[in-house]
Amino acid sequence: MHDYGLKGKVPGRNYVQSLPKYITLCERNYLRALKVIPNEEVGAQCQIKIGSMDFYIIVDSVAKYTTDITIRQKHGLSSHIGEFELAVRLYHDAQVAEVVQHNYHQKVKPSYRYPNPNMHHKDEKYQLNAFLADWLIACVENGRVPLNWDVNNGLV
Repeated sequence: MHDYGLKGKVPGRNYVQSLPKYITLCERNYLRALKVIPNEEVGAQCQIKIGSMDFYIIVDSVAKYTTDITIRQKHGLSSHIGEFELAVRLYHDAQVAEVVQHNYHQKVKPSYRYPNPNMHHKDEKYQLNAFLADWLIACVENGRVPLNWDVNNGLV
């Protein structure tokens, strides 16, 4: 049997994430997230529209060094597609943001053995944070924020 240069390792069993690549991704996500967070008050919300889809950003908690936000995607394409949700933690001291949970699942592990019973990718955490990056870029570059004008308080 040929080991393909793996020196006794079983293919797919030992995934090692590139820490510099991951940290760079999380640093960029932090800077992008700061552009879309409504403000840093618990309960603050922001709606962003991209095409027929609505995205909501909710500030869940604020601490000295962290802010937890929820990003919820409401699909406008079909009633058969459910909502997608990411729980993201911003670490202000390190200036990184990372996905800590998605769609009400358990916390995301740094890596998973593959194959596994829940069908997680071996680099699922990196992929979720790459998705967050794509999503944040779309919101910053193409998103629209609906304005709620209050004509009774002299804004119009």
